[in-house]
Order: sequence, then structure tokens, then C-alpha cells
Amino acid sequence: MSSVMNPPAAGAAFDAFLRDVAPASRSQRRWTPADGPLPALYISHGAPPVFDDALWIDELFTWSQTMPKPTAILIVSAHWEEAPLSLSAAAPGTPLVYDFGGFAPRYFSMTYPTPDARDLAAKVAAVMPASEHLHEHTSRGLDHGAWVPLKIMYPYADVPVLQLSLPTHAPDRLLGIGARLKQLRAEGVLVIGSGFMTHGLPYLSRENFLANTVPTWSRDFDQWSAEALARGDVDALAGFRSDAPGMPYAHPTVEHFTPLFVTLGAAADSERPVDTAITGFQFGLAKRSFSVV
Repeated sequence: MSSVMNPPAAGAAFDAFLRDVAPASRSQRRWTPADGPLPALYISHGAPPVFDDALWIDELFTWSQTMPKPTAILIVSAHWEEAPLSLSAAAPGTPLVYDFGGFAPRYFSMTYPTPDARDLAAKVAAVMPASEHLHEHTSRGLDHGAWVPLKIMYPYADVPVLQLSLPTHAPDRLLGIGARLKQLRAEGVLVIGSGFMTHGLPYLSRENFLANTVPTWSRDFDQWSAEALARGDVDALAGFRSDAPGMPYAHPTVEHFTPLFVTLGAAADSERPVDTAITGFQFGLAKRSFSVV
């Protein structure tokens, strides 16, 4: 049976997007200081099946087109947990990290040759306190939590991109890291936390994958998160481990939720209600993604 997990041709939806829609990115207006600070984003990033999901492709690209094209992108992904706080390699065209398995060979040969990001690296280093001991890698590229969504949002890799590691899962510290990055938004830098609003992969059934049925734990956690975000209730979100319905099934490990705190920390007011851009579910997992100014 044909499905997002078993498409007739791997990446056919992405190929149609590149042919019919992506060219609009070439004429997207570039950010200028007159635009003011860019928002900070939290993205449920998905994996290679995104490239076979025409709806999700449309949602991500349409979202990117509502903003001026950034001067640079700094993204924190669930898939790079490393301390001390670290930056990916800034050299142009650094090879990607293919940190997934079981997908079509095509996805292991995809590229995303972004421009030189040394200027962005210098800006990040300048806003971080010495106590963070920021480490700059010379060879680590973007992992799929970064390049998969960005390959749709900015398909021509024409924006410098760096990835920042996730050095902790403590909400207070991540909010503090985000707060340090806040001033970069006023320079046209798009700050992104990349995870997945629910990520209980061990608890998904065959029906979830084939029919996109939604487990109760995923729907409940997503609804709870939506309500807390609408209230700007950072304290409630910080207590998700013990207070959120659907736990621990929604997040048996927490790295796909905690990048959210970097996003909120980078906001002008972390307690301001968010602007939700994407909702819905893929394979029963919540795709909720939002921006905050």
C-alpha cells in the first residue's frame, strides 16, 4: 500500500515542490533593519518522510514565506546533545550528518551546501558568556533536525546556517541561552529550536504509521502544550515532566521538547502567547510548530 512511509517514488512530493513552488524562494525579500527583529521559531522537524508529505512541505514553505529571508539561521536540534555548548562547522558546504536509518537510499545522498557562516559564529561567540565555554567544531555538519526542515523552508541553501548543541535539558538554563541569542534576532538572524511536539516513537503502533491514527497520549500532550503556549505559561511548560498529560509516553526522552525553551528564551517576552503556524499529526506524532516575537 502506498503511503508517506512507502511512497511510489521516494521524494516525489519534494520533486514536485522543487519544480512548481520552490522558485518563489529565489525572489523572497531579504531582511533589512527596517523589518525589526525576526521571530524565534520552534519547529517539529520530522525526518525524511517529510519529503513525501506534500501537505507538510506546503506548510513549512508557506511559513517561511511569511517572513523576510534571514541574514543567517541559528538552529538548536534535538539530535545534537553535547556539552559544553558547541557550534557546528562554519565552513561553506560542510557535509551533512545522516543520523537516521531505514529510509530510501536517496535521502543519504541529499546535500544542503550552505554558505560560509563564520560571521554568524563570531556573533554567537560574542553574546555568550565565558562561563559557557563555547566550542566551535571544524567538521561537524548539520543533522537532520536542521537540514530536513531547512531544505524545504530555504530550498536553495542560500542562507548561512549554524547548529548550536543542546547542552542540557534544564528549562532555566535553556531559557538563559535563548535570552543571550535574543539580540541576534535584531540583526536578521532566525533563531530556531527544532524538535517534535510529541515523540513517543516506542509507543506507536502499525496503525499509527499506516492510517495516521493519533494515540491519546499524543493528543493530550499536544493539547496541554497548546493551552500553556496560548497563556504564555512558561512555568507550566517547564514542569512538563511531572505535570503534562501523556507523559512519559509523549516524551520517553525529552530532547525533542526542550529546544522549545531556547525559542521562548530568545523571545522579547517569553510569557507572550505564541503564533501557531503548523498543527496536526504525522504517524500520530504532533507537528505543532510556532513563532514568538
